[in-house]
Amino acid sequence: MAEEGKKVFTVNPNGKKVKIIVGVCVALLLIVAISIASITIVPAGHKGVTLNMGAVTGAVMNEGINFKIPFVQNAEIIDVRVKKYESKDNSSASKDLQTIKSSIAVNYRVNQDHVADLYQKIGMSYESTVINPAISECIKSVTSRYTAEELITKRTEVSEEMKKFLQKKLSEKYILVDSFNIINFDFTDAFNTAIEEKQIAEQNALKAKYDLERIKTEAEQAVTKAKGEAEAMKLKNEQISQSIIYLEFIDKWDGKMPTYYGSDNLFLGLDMNNIQSANTGNSTKSE
Repeated sequence: MAEEGKKVFTVNPNGKKVKIIVGVCVALLLIVAISIASITIVPAGHKGVTLNMGAVTGAVMNEGINFKIPFVQNAEIIDVRVKKYESKDNSSASKDLQTIKSSIAVNYRVNQDHVADLYQKIGMSYESTVINPAISECIKSVTSRYTAEELITKRTEVSEEMKKFLQKKLSEKYILVDSFNIINFDFTDAFNTAIEEKQIAEQNALKAKYDLERIKTEAEQAVTKAKGEAEAMKLKNEQISQSIIYLEFIDKWDGKMPTYYGSDNLFLGLDMNNIQSANTGNSTKSE
């Protein structure tokens, strides 16, 4: 009877093994979780700002695998590659009080030596809080020093001045400007009409000047040509007159030579040698 009242406990070996396996798995999971939490991978072209429980430490992680204190530290990844920002329909006034609408394109990048300062002091919305206001201030400051016409004729100079202004302004906010481009300047219809009329007037003036120079040149060419033709005609007439005199003299000459020729064998202004030669020729033909 006493044996019947005793409880018998037995050990299940399979249950013990299950507990061991579960414990090992949990330990492995914890190790994996801790390992993952201890690593931060920073992509190419980026930097990692190290945070301790949300506070900026000033330490910066470079590209690749970086180690951190698990569950305490984390990293804010910041893109430091060159990016493009466009600012459109910026309104400003020129030196001669013409209203201007401008569109600007800027290629910029975050100063990778100050990513922690950028994150801590400015934040990640720097395009709207820093870049766009700086562009607006830059446009208004520079365009006010040029007339509307100069903004067109000196566009390269204006663009370079705006770039320098923006570089100085944004470098104070840890942003570097690589290039600056004026996409376009839009003026009022009245100004555009005035510019078009001025260009037409200048073109007409240039055409008139060209026509005057052309007419003057053609006139000089005509005078030169006329002088040449007159000179040629004069020489031709002199030659014809001399030949006619020779022929008339020969035709009327009786064949008797004068007893006195004069100097250089000239008689009455005629070359007697030529006349004798001509007479000899005629006598030969008549024979």
